[in-house]
Amino acid sequence: MKLSWLEWKQSPWGKATSGQWRYALRNSIAMCLALWVAFALQLDEPTWALTSAAVVSFPTVGGVISKSIGRVIGSLMGAAASIIIAGHCLNDPWLFTLFIASWLALCTFISNHYQNNVSYAFALAGYTAAIIAFSTVDVTDTQQIWDIAQARVCEVITGILCGGLMMMILPSTSDGSALLTSLRTMHIRLLEHAELLWQPEISHRIRVSHEGVIGQVLTMNVLRIQAFWSHYRLRRQNNILNFLLHQHLTLTSVISSLRRMLLNWPNPPENLPDILKVLFAELRQPNTNKYQLAKILQKIAPHDDGDYRHRAFWLRLRHFCWLYLQSDRWLKRVENASPVSEFNPPKVAKLARHTDTYEAAYNGLRTFLCIVLGCAYWINTQWDAGSAGLTLVAISCVLYSSTPSPINSITTLLKAMTVLSITAFIVKFGLLIQISDLWVFLCFLLPVLITMQMLKLQNPRNAALWGQLIVFMGSFLSLTNPPVYDYQTFINDSLAKIAGVLLAGLAFQILRPSSDLRKSRRLIRALRRDFIDQLSRKPQLSQTRFESLIYHRISQLNQSQDQLSRTWLLHWGVVLLNCSHIVWQLREWQTRSDPQSVVRDVCIHCLKGIMTERGVSHQNLDASLQELQRMSDILARHPDQAARDLAGVIWRLYCSLSQLQQAISVDDSVVVNKVS
Repeated sequence: MKLSWLEWKQSPWGKATSGQWRYALRNSIAMCLALWVAFALQLDEPTWALTSAAVVSFPTVGGVISKSIGRVIGSLMGAAASIIIAGHCLNDPWLFTLFIASWLALCTFISNHYQNNVSYAFALAGYTAAIIAFSTVDVTDTQQIWDIAQARVCEVITGILCGGLMMMILPSTSDGSALLTSLRTMHIRLLEHAELLWQPEISHRIRVSHEGVIGQVLTMNVLRIQAFWSHYRLRRQNNILNFLLHQHLTLTSVISSLRRMLLNWPNPPENLPDILKVLFAELRQPNTNKYQLAKILQKIAPHDDGDYRHRAFWLRLRHFCWLYLQSDRWLKRVENASPVSEFNPPKVAKLARHTDTYEAAYNGLRTFLCIVLGCAYWINTQWDAGSAGLTLVAISCVLYSSTPSPINSITTLLKAMTVLSITAFIVKFGLLIQISDLWVFLCFLLPVLITMQMLKLQNPRNAALWGQLIVFMGSFLSLTNPPVYDYQTFINDSLAKIAGVLLAGLAFQILRPSSDLRKSRRLIRALRRDFIDQLSRKPQLSQTRFESLIYHRISQLNQSQDQLSRTWLLHWGVVLLNCSHIVWQLREWQTRSDPQSVVRDVCIHCLKGIMTERGVSHQNLDASLQELQRMSDILARHPDQAARDLAGVIWRLYCSLSQLQQAISVDDSVVVNKVS
């Protein structure tokens, strides 16, 4: 019989790396320290200090600071709301139900409508108000409501401070280093992405690669926000970091547009693939410059003045090289910067984000109905543990409404509740009841927490379950000051918490989140609506902001299992983005020739006739494509070089719009009707 699993190397402690040991020790000591401080301050429910320290356990300094700020603000807002609601409505249970359900619905809406700290703060404001307000239903003195709210906020802040202290003592990897490494990796990956997309083949890998690049750039924006909070040097360089992210998105767009041109180019030069390989090799060199790149580009420079396709592709490829070189230079400046270095990159807005107002309102309605139903049952049955159940209902409805798969999250939480009900019962009434000193319990708790933290890190598949066990462990142990040991109360509260999770799961099952098909339909309509705005004389969104908004919308379905919806969303996003780049180029294009200005205006007018918020007019599309091709051929024979350049721009527009013809085939007609 082999007992290799008993060996030290096979144990969670033996398999753990130095980084995992640091993470586990930091968070476990912070939780134990928070519990000790809460008892030392004579707070009535030190459990919440333990839970708060667990919630802000983030692997980076910036993440801890950002999350802690959101948690403090959210806790203060929730405490203020609970005092107002409980202080004015406790005499009337149904009025209390209406107001607390409305507050939770509002917090759910705002947390779904926004992201990052705003979303997290309002989610905390929602279920913090529920935690305080539901625990005050038997209170008759308003002063006691204030005392309870004050105690909960003190416990939360205690946990946050302990988490921050341990992050200072056992700091993690620098957010700045992680961000700069990610930027350099992304910079290299863009070349690999270009090599893949500029192949003539059409495969599934291309879509996966394009979605991956978009998702990676947007993920780096989260790293930028964390880095902003971690060090003052990175706050000084926030403008250049934001500029680099926009540069990467622009490079992604240029790569996509060059692919469309290659696929629609009937007779590219025979030496083009070989020259592109040489060009990629030169761009990978750390000390490359414009002169070296220009010598390579000269080998595929057009010699025929009338070959507008060749010249348009060459100009676009040169634009890609200059952008890539500019991005590389700015990245090197950031990597080699001193703490007092100052940069003045071109001003760009922060990356735009998409908000689905319809889905946010729908989630708020679900939370409202679920809380009202739970309160109605509580009022009619007078269940002693109703507050515990409704607290879990509020937490589940608020937190999981914004997750891609709330049912899976609810299922994981239900497993955690079941496991904690059994293990906490054994620990509380088998061990805690025999301990009279806190330090003895902490000596038992610390190695248990360290082991659980390591298991969470070493088992990514079950990381969510271990995270739930760590966060909700304190609420099941019910560590109060003074301690209370009551079998009936413990079992009653445990059943109420499980029932609350089941009610939330039932609500998500009946009022299901929108399907990926419906989400993609709303996203595509939003893409079209914003693109129509780009065609106006004074667009509301700048070119870079529209570009980042398009990519953020495309990333909304990255985790979707509906491949068809993802494909069509990416399809529309790429088409409209390529067209918008051409529109901005036409808008900025200046000429002294009035006939050429008329041609430019006709091109923009063609787009207005093709695109509506409801979809594409295929009849106008075919006619416009023929007209664009005719104008390109005529302008190609014009003696003026500006006219021939305009012919190339019009051909690029033709290449972008021709992609919409894929939806006209018989096989895709049903799909087009569903998506459009």
